Amino acid sequence: MLKDCSPDQNPLSLQENLQSLLTKKEMKELREEIWVAFATLKDPAEWLLDVLEASSDWKGKGHSLAYHIAYELQFWIKEHASSQLSGFRLRKLQARVFPVLAQCHVSLLDLLISIYQLHAADRCDLLGRISYLYHMGKFKEAVVLSIKLKLQPDLEVEKMCVPLLLQDKTNLVESYVQEYPDLQQQLLRMLDSWCEPGFRTETITKQYRGLPNIRPDKVNRKMLSKLVFRFLDKYSLDPALCPNAINQRHLGTLKYLLYKRFVEKTMTQENWTDHIQYTIGDNQWLQEQLVQLLASYCHLNAAATWALHYNLPQDSLPCEVVDELKTLKSQERDDVLKQRVTDCADWRKDHYYQLPIPRKDVLFLSTWEEVQKCKKHLLQPGQVVGIDMEWRPSFGFVGGKSRVSVVQMAVPGQVFLLDMLQLLRQGGKDEAALSSFFQTLFADPTITKLGYGMAGDLHNLALVSTSFKDVDKQLCGFLDLLVVHKELSKCFGVVKKGSRKMDALQLEDKAAEKGLSLLAQHVLGKPLDKMEQLSNWEKRPLREEQILYAALDAYCLLEIYTKLQKDLAGFGLNPNILTPQMKKVCSEVKAKKLPSEQRIPSACKEKSAVSVKETSSSLVPISIRDFCVVCDNMLQGLGRYLRCLGADVWMLENDDEHRKAAELARQEDRVILTSGLPYQTLRSQVGEGRCFSVDCSDKAKEQALRVLKHFNVQVTLADIFSRCQACNCNQYLKISKEKMMQLMKQQGFVTDSEAAAAAADEVMQKDLSPSILAWEFSENPDTNFEADSSKLSSQQPVYSPNCQWLEESSLDTKSALLPNGTALKIEAIPIGVLSKEDLSYFYCCSQCGKVFWEGSHFGHVVSQFREVLDL
Repeated sequence: MLKDCSPDQNPLSLQENLQSLLTKKEMKELREEIWVAFATLKDPAEWLLDVLEASSDWKGKGHSLAYHIAYELQFWIKEHASSQLSGFRLRKLQARVFPVLAQCHVSLLDLLISIYQLHAADRCDLLGRISYLYHMGKFKEAVVLSIKLKLQPDLEVEKMCVPLLLQDKTNLVESYVQEYPDLQQQLLRMLDSWCEPGFRTETITKQYRGLPNIRPDKVNRKMLSKLVFRFLDKYSLDPALCPNAINQRHLGTLKYLLYKRFVEKTMTQENWTDHIQYTIGDNQWLQEQLVQLLASYCHLNAAATWALHYNLPQDSLPCEVVDELKTLKSQERDDVLKQRVTDCADWRKDHYYQLPIPRKDVLFLSTWEEVQKCKKHLLQPGQVVGIDMEWRPSFGFVGGKSRVSVVQMAVPGQVFLLDMLQLLRQGGKDEAALSSFFQTLFADPTITKLGYGMAGDLHNLALVSTSFKDVDKQLCGFLDLLVVHKELSKCFGVVKKGSRKMDALQLEDKAAEKGLSLLAQHVLGKPLDKMEQLSNWEKRPLREEQILYAALDAYCLLEIYTKLQKDLAGFGLNPNILTPQMKKVCSEVKAKKLPSEQRIPSACKEKSAVSVKETSSSLVPISIRDFCVVCDNMLQGLGRYLRCLGADVWMLENDDEHRKAAELARQEDRVILTSGLPYQTLRSQVGEGRCFSVDCSDKAKEQALRVLKHFNVQVTLADIFSRCQACNCNQYLKISKEKMMQLMKQQGFVTDSEAAAAAADEVMQKDLSPSILAWEFSENPDTNFEADSSKLSSQQPVYSPNCQWLEESSLDTKSALLPNGTALKIEAIPIGVLSKEDLSYFYCCSQCGKVFWEGSHFGHVVSQFREVLDL
């Protein structure tokens, strides 16, 4: 043992003995022997460097022998002040330790900096060593050491941060400027200069062509804009520092507004004009962009109108707009701007559901005295109140919070519109009284409160004022009709009410009615007119169209509730479905946030897995069929896995903005699955527990397992492939092999000779079909369902999806068209599949027409997810 060692003890033998104790995990004895070594060795600090230079196990994340020695040495030095390093001896050891710093883990790094007093080292020498690391291409190491030694003020922000941005190490860049406002501003200006129109990002990437792990795709205008606004919000910087990024975001808003107005045609002229003027303001560049965009949509008259309104110079306008201006010069500018596109009022009244009460019974309340008068109607025991809220859409504006502007409360025969902007402007006692009124209403179990997707409404209500922060804590007696709507779509493949026959799965159709409008269409026979949905609800006075829209959104909840109550059986609903919740329920999927789940270090995964299991088991189990998510565009592999298991998954396209995820989550009560920077932004836009951060370092399968465990989602065999992997629809048309052969012959995809050959081959060929859906995943390497033959039982599981079925008689056999007009994709079926002996049926998506068939892929997926299937 080392207790009897002398100052001449062989350091190599000493190291071997200590390593033996560490291997045996005799930690108490190891600590004692290390302290004995300190006492017997001439220079413990130099010995530590000898240990570091003689081994390499300290370069990893684990706690090596060198780490334990350094950890104990810092305490030994404090107790032995006379052993403090100084002078030439200290400088000599500092020179030796520096190469080690560039290779060791951060846990050891902090110890070495403290032991060798590097914070007090010569600053010029330290900067020289940082410069050496940089020129050797060790950019990450140079930045980490700069942060630890606080050298950032003496280094160039652009030089240090650009390589990290190209390597997608944004978190390290944030740490680099964290404590230095000047550097934050420099970084923001640099990123904004890259957002300038005409700037070519190739000028940046080509300077670092040999840089390992470079991600040039991260230096595009979209990603740069997101970084700019991330830093702008994180450090509370002045938006004036990034004019280019702000202009680009506002330009994106203009494009979106033009799409809503001229393509979707879902905004009125007045509504659209309000948003255009609010977005552009006095920015001449945006004014010119608006005119060019209108010209590209072939609306030359509108382009000339706005050019005249903003008095733009003709040399900045397209030639065709200049020509159109000549016909407008004689008109008064203000009159031209106020021209409206005439809506077909009679058609809209006939097509959309209308407010069934007189206009005089819609009351707009802007003072506390007016609110007090309506309390007697709203707070009656046994009352049923329809509640909805409106706010101005942010459209990505800097600092734009979705703050509730109007709260609608409907009772039979009356609607009260509470002007939250004016009511809260009075402040003081009135604000406290208003908050108390909301708490009383929300907490009273004798009053039934109706809503639709209340999670988003309540979240945004909490943003209006600190006094409303906890207004929903005692939520009681609430019925979310979104839950009823989802149950309604499950009960009927086709719901027939009123004057129209509706496919309940129109929930999945982007072109069809959505949300509350679709529920109204199912139950009341007509959809809601949503033209005012994206209005500027902060502008006063509200237009008459806005008032009627807001009133109807709340009042229709009463109408739907009443009609469902009268005919629950006719709608195929459970009698208890309309029972109000007697405790706080903000959404159908309620989960606590797990700090350990957001990012689990590899060294702690085993312990964290236990806590995840315990937490998820405490949640109410939810069926995968009721689990609705929206996956960020960086998690499409995860989305495919979840959809494969039966989840209702909306996946953002590569060019979709992240804000679309928040919009979908609020409108359709979905959970957001995202990662990295977008998580910080998106979680503030939805209710608590409605946004989950996924570890991108995990493979898609592991990500899926973590999500399922976190939300306690239950999966059965019948759920697998119960949804179309292409479009997310959960309704199939089942066609026999013989019928499919006939269809393919009729459509000319199979000749008589090929059909005869397939019939002959059927006896001889075995299992020639490709795996079910395998072609669907061939373009995505992240979604790889490899078979594990050791886990597959000798008897393959049976494919019997728990989905909705479309009657075969609804297929037009002559044209192979589905009821929605979509053609079956029978051309994608290989002829060889028709000769598969054990193949009996094809499964056709009723929405997009994709055709699937049974193969070994179903068994592969079952093998992959045995853990959640409890097999």
